[in-house]
Order: sequence, then C-alpha cells, then structure tokens
Amino acid sequence: MLDFSIVIPIYNENENIEKMVDEIQTVLSSKYKYELLFVNDCSEDESSITLKRLKNINNFVVVNNKSNLGQSHSILNGIKYSNTNVIVTMDGDLQNNPDDIIKLFNVYKSNENLKLVSGIRKNRKDNTFKKISSIIANSIRSFILKDKCTDTGCGLKVFDKEIFLTFPFFEGIHRFLPALFNGYGFEVSFINVDHRHRIFGKSKYGTFDRLFKGIFDIIRIRKIIRNNKKK
Repeated sequence: MLDFSIVIPIYNENENIEKMVDEIQTVLSSKYKYELLFVNDCSEDESSITLKRLKNINNFVVVNNKSNLGQSHSILNGIKYSNTNVIVTMDGDLQNNPDDIIKLFNVYKSNENLKLVSGIRKNRKDNTFKKISSIIANSIRSFILKDKCTDTGCGLKVFDKEIFLTFPFFEGIHRFLPALFNGYGFEVSFINVDHRHRIFGKSKYGTFDRLFKGIFDIIRIRKIIRNNKKK
C-alpha cells in the first residue's frame, strides 16, 4: 500500500528531472512507499525524452498534457492519475529539498485533523526584487483572506486529495490552498523548509503578471469561501 503520491509539474526542466528523481529515491525509498507522477506541460526541451528513459522505475508515472495548461492544471491532472489520498506537491526546478517531504508528511500523519501541511521558505534563494514583491503579495493576501500563511507560493505541500477535488478549480489555485483549506474549516499547519538556488533552467513566472492575476484571484477566493459558508 502506498503512503503518498508525489505530483511534480514540469515545463522545460530537462536538466533537473534526473537529479530530482535520484534525490527523491535516495531520501524516501528506504522509508516510504510512494508513487512519483511527473506532469509534462508540453515542454519544448528534451524533458519528454528524459521522462521516457525513466519510465521503467517502479511506481513512476508520466502524464503528458495535450497543450500548455499551466501549473495548477498540471497539478490537477497529476492528482487525477494518483492512487492515494495523500498528495505531495513540489516544484520541478530542484529548489525544493526532498528531505523536507519527510518532515511535512510526518507532521501531516501526526494529527488526523490536519488536512494540509504547507512549506514556508524562510531563507529564499531568489533575487531581491522577487523576494520583496513576494513579501508584499503575501502580506496583502494574508490580510484579506486571513489564511495565516506567510509563503503561499512554496510548492512543497502535503494535503488531502478528496478535499482538494471539492474546491472550485481555476488556474492559480495551487497558490491559494492554505486559504481554501482554512476557509472551508479544515486544520492547516505550516512548516519551515529549505530553499535552494536554481541551477538549471529559468523561472516561468513574470512578477507583474502574477501581481495583477493574484489580486483578481484573491477576490475570487474570498467569494468562494463566503459562498461555502452560506451553504
């Protein structure tokens, strides 16, 4: 029986994939039973070739999006293929440390009332402008949504699959999971995690694009939570 499913969305992360798989196997294989689901969001590099080469690994699943759908849709597609109710998400850029999966999963399993454990990157290895803009965005979001989360953008999370699938879906939902779980009345916990420098590839997000979309999504999330409370 599998302990959890790890869902990793990727877009042009060919240079990171094999090292990530090696790290995850080294850290987890002697301790847990898990499946590893890579969701290829129509990468234009050789990511698909690398994933095919790794397909014989036990419990290794590749989900190929038919078009470029974005991170949230990729996570959703991976979850739909998963075989457990405990989902672990992490980014495909090697900035998340697989060691932290153990930390988050142990906290998650220690309390049956916990439905989401989310990582908090205390020492982010990003440029100064990106860190400052993130602090501002997180402060605005947390003030409006009262989700008590100081780093909603951290990709490393452990959560309940069935609950996630009840939320109204939209592209960008992965950044608002703490607010949604909390807003729907479920217990949430936050754990400090490691954050590493990106060595290969480039960030896929534009700061200003995320800022304006984030404001719209905050309004959307507040409405979703309010509608749920009226039921």
